[in-house]
Amino acid sequence: MNGRPLDVLIVEDEVLLAAELEFLLDEVGYHTVGHAMSSDEAMAMANDLHPDLALVDVHLRDGPTGVEVARRIHDDCGGVALFMTANLKRLPDDFAGACGVIGKPYSSHGVRTALSYLSACLRDGRAPGQPPIGLELAPAYATRWGVPAMPRAV
Repeated sequence: MNGRPLDVLIVEDEVLLAAELEFLLDEVGYHTVGHAMSSDEAMAMANDLHPDLALVDVHLRDGPTGVEVARRIHDDCGGVALFMTANLKRLPDDFAGACGVIGKPYSSHGVRTALSYLSACLRDGRAPGQPPIGLELAPAYATRWGVPAMPRAV
């Protein structure tokens, strides 16, 4: 990452929510590379744009396909996904390769704080401490970034 802004793909089928996220990302200095509303669109964009981070909702225009999108971004593109969803119970124990989840509804402050934390983790390869309130790390990423395991909040 070398100090450059994160390139972020938004995978969200609610247009107003996606626009709000894009505004928030721009406000904190990240670069939004695109906005996908379905799983096919998300995978095409992830393959073409290679984002540093993908913000992924579980329920997309073509159904509850966000889990598969996150898994494919991780497995096929080597990217990092972060779930942003109200459907926490739909997440598998391995988080489908995603680094974690922010539950909806969320606040702009909560998203900013979580993104700042994740940016430090991705940049440094280790966590700057416990994750902020509202961000639950996947067990694999908590281990990778040196964060003591916390019980799952579901």
